[in-house]
Amino acid sequence: MAKRSCHASQEGLKQIRRAYNAAGLTQEGLAETASVSRSTVSSFFAGKPIDRNNFVELCTVLDLNWEDIVDRPAEPALDNAEINTIVQTIRERIKPIVREKCGTIPVLDGTQPIELTGERGIYTNVNILKPSTIPRRLEILDLVKNCRVEEFDRPGMNRVNDEPIPGLEAVEKYHKLMVWGKPGAGKTTFLKYLAMQCIEEKFQANRIPVFITLQEFAEKEKPDLFTYISHLVRMSTEESLRRVLQQGRALVLLDGLDEIREKDTKQVLQQIRDFSTEFHSNQFVITCRIAANEYKFEKFTQVEVADFDQEQISIFAQNWFRLSEPTRAERFIQKLKENEPIQELASSPLLLTLLCLVFQDKEDFPKKRSELYQEGIELLLKQWDAKRGVERDEIHKNLSLKKKQDLLSQIALITFEQQEYFFKPEVLEELIESFFYRLPGFDSNKENLEVDIKAVLREIQAQHGLLIERSRNIYSFSHLTFHEYFAAREIVAKSAYKDLVKHLTEKRWREVFLLTTGMMRKEDDLLKLMKQNIDKMLADDEKLQRFLSWVNRKSISIEAPDKSVAIRAFYFSSAYNRNPTLALALARAFDLSLPRLHAHDLAHVLTRDLGFSRTLDFELTDALFFACTLPGALILNVDIDLSRALTRALDLAHNFDSELKRNLQEIRKQLPKVSADDRENSKRWWMENGQVWTEKLRTVMIEHRNIGHDWKFKDEQKQVLEQYYAANKLLIGCLNSDCYVSRDVRQEIEDTLFLPLSEIDRS
Repeated sequence: MAKRSCHASQEGLKQIRRAYNAAGLTQEGLAETASVSRSTVSSFFAGKPIDRNNFVELCTVLDLNWEDIVDRPAEPALDNAEINTIVQTIRERIKPIVREKCGTIPVLDGTQPIELTGERGIYTNVNILKPSTIPRRLEILDLVKNCRVEEFDRPGMNRVNDEPIPGLEAVEKYHKLMVWGKPGAGKTTFLKYLAMQCIEEKFQANRIPVFITLQEFAEKEKPDLFTYISHLVRMSTEESLRRVLQQGRALVLLDGLDEIREKDTKQVLQQIRDFSTEFHSNQFVITCRIAANEYKFEKFTQVEVADFDQEQISIFAQNWFRLSEPTRAERFIQKLKENEPIQELASSPLLLTLLCLVFQDKEDFPKKRSELYQEGIELLLKQWDAKRGVERDEIHKNLSLKKKQDLLSQIALITFEQQEYFFKPEVLEELIESFFYRLPGFDSNKENLEVDIKAVLREIQAQHGLLIERSRNIYSFSHLTFHEYFAAREIVAKSAYKDLVKHLTEKRWREVFLLTTGMMRKEDDLLKLMKQNIDKMLADDEKLQRFLSWVNRKSISIEAPDKSVAIRAFYFSSAYNRNPTLALALARAFDLSLPRLHAHDLAHVLTRDLGFSRTLDFELTDALFFACTLPGALILNVDIDLSRALTRALDLAHNFDSELKRNLQEIRKQLPKVSADDRENSKRWWMENGQVWTEKLRTVMIEHRNIGHDWKFKDEQKQVLEQYYAANKLLIGCLNSDCYVSRDVRQEIEDTLFLPLSEIDRS
């Protein structure tokens, strides 16, 4: 596009004079501030044509909107019918071109591209975050509140109070859109979808879709956007295209602003500014990875691609597996729900595609999640750009792929140890600086150092999306899973196992433990250290040691040595939390031989495998649990549940002890008649007799089955028991993580779980 000049209208000259007088500048001062010549200022005030860039700069200095000042030539009268004909002719001509360029998307594994739309289309509608949400001036405390860090129920990492709208609605609502998004967020796919919907007459059918990959455009010699579009739409004369554009009949889709090489950036940005200003009535959508100030344009609304929500993840999976086996989508979604850390990654369309590819072969995710995360990280760090032919400028000659991961690992462990999930840029820059000091050939010059650090931070955020800006000047890892992975990677690199074990009872460190064991060459030392620290947790409490001795004696009485760990886990849990169903579910974690089942099926499998005595204990413990819950829960039909549990226990008791059966029959007769219609009678009886009756049941259970003891644990002891149980469960989780552990160490750990110190020493 040739350089164009501008001059002020008569009304614009009046505004210029008012602004000039208000500013209190001389013409020499105005020329110096705007970096233009004195003669240019004179022509500006005289309403004579001057270079457009100079015109815009002078208006900016005077705090004027240049588009309100410029004199626009009257447009010639146009024949709408003629324009419509030209538009439809162009649309028909470029339809096969648009379908070829935008109708498919590449697949990560390099196989045949997948159709974007139609019956076999993979496209899933994206949502857009409204302009008011990016990036807001939230403080770290605001973000931490949203994360429930104290409970650590996998902190949510989305922006606070996000209000997404459908992508098509955003394009309809905002005439000029700048769409930001993390790598793999679906920006390019969204633009291709817009082009396809337009050419198929399903969206803005009166416009010509123009999809431009900005990197390809920038590589042209002396790139000119008008000329480039003219070639794309196969126009024989530029004048016809100019008339179409002047009528606003194009949907201009500019993809990948961040992918332009630095040497081309200034020229391309100016081309976009000039073109979107001259042909301002067209629809514009630009995509870019990072919301940097230098990439922003006047009168463009800033929006951001939202992460996929659960519904979008489900739709994407259904679209994906519909091409092979439709029922696999349901199994995929179920596996995601069972594995929350992996599910976090599914919010990114790119990483969701990776998960679908991994799941496609084995219908499961790998036990070693660290390998899956590593594949996702390499995809973001290097492969995604390479697969799309994007070449980035080298930020630092020593910052290889491995070095970038080393840097992120150092940042991750330090911030995770400090319980910092969100951090200021100065914190990141300090950590980057300390890392760079250890690099060979490092330039310690302070001025160069500051440039390098800021450039590295910008690269990791813009190009890779592993660190992102949650709010203005507040950063975090894009997924908590990546934060945990890099922390574990640093622990393995430093062999910092003693420091890791200090966090054995902290829920937020669970995934770091599991990932660490999954990445180690041999885990014997770490697992033994974990076991030693777990055993010490109850070592100084005599009552808790007696409790463990009872757990052991009770499990020995059950003739199922191959299930001893699960049996001890069941009796341990049911004794301190008194909920047998929960105890069964928890015991599941300690028996590898049991199939993966839902909690309501677990009881049947465990009781079938462990024999009638375990089944009887379950029913009696169930009855005692319901009795202790009454009378306050009568509205929940707990008395009916109690009656059913006693009936089942009586059916089983005759296999063991006739006296037990007689005692159970006797105390059952004392219960009031259960009636769902007469709750008051039951409630009155339980208020008057419930405590005595419950103690009778407890006495029978203790005498005949050695269960039902009221250990009267203090609150502090209950807390320690919960931590002890959770730590043991974590230890088993590490053992089951497909780690490399010797057979002897594995057997030693399994044989001594939930044993008192006296038995451990003996073994």
